[in-house]
Amino acid sequence: MGRVVPTTSRRALLRALTAAPVMVPVIASPWGEALASLHADYGDDPAAIIRTKEGRALSRRRYHVAEGFFPAEHERADWRGYLYRAGITAQLALSSHLLDMGFADQWCARHIGLRVAKSLAYANATGLGAYCPDMARLAAVLTPYWRWNQGRLFGEPEPDDGGLTAPQVCALLRALLDRVRDVTGHPRPRARTAHLTT
Repeated sequence: MGRVVPTTSRRALLRALTAAPVMVPVIASPWGEALASLHADYGDDPAAIIRTKEGRALSRRRYHVAEGFFPAEHERADWRGYLYRAGITAQLALSSHLLDMGFADQWCARHIGLRVAKSLAYANATGLGAYCPDMARLAAVLTPYWRWNQGRLFGEPEPDDGGLTAPQVCALLRALLDRVRDVTGHPRPRARTAHLTT
C-alpha cells in the first residue's frame, strides 16, 4: 500500500489510555496540531477526542462489518456496484480507526459523512499512516461513495473511476483493512473468506 508510517508510539499511548479510567480526554494529543489544521481546512467544529470502552467496541464492530462488505470477486463485473461496495468498505474501515481514536460517531456522521477522502485525511492525521498515493486516489474516486449507486440520466457521464482496476481496488482495500487491524488491534472476524488473501 505504499509508505506506511510506524505507529508504535500511538499504540503505546492508546494502551495507556485503555488502562486509565473509562473516559480520558486526549486534549494534549500528538495529533492536536494536525487536527486543528484539518478542522480549519474543512470548516469543521473541533472534535472532542475522548476514548471510551463503548467507542472501542463500536470501532471493533465497524471493522468487522467493513470486512463483511469487502467486494467479492464475482461482483467485479458490475463496476459501479463494485466501487459502491468498495466505498462502504473503506468508509467503515476508516470509521473504525476514528472511533478507536476517540472521535464521536455523531461528529463523524455530521462532519465526514460518506466522504472517504476526508475520512482518510482525519485517519492519517491521527496515526493511521496510510500515506499511499494510490489509496488517496481511490479515496477521491469513492468520495462520496453513494454516487456509484445512483442511476444516470440518458447521456449523463459516469463518475470518473481514476483509471483504477478491480485488482488494484481489491489490493488497496485489503491493505487498508489490514492497516486498520494492525493499528487498532482488532481481531479479524471469525468467518474468514477468500478475499483476505487476495
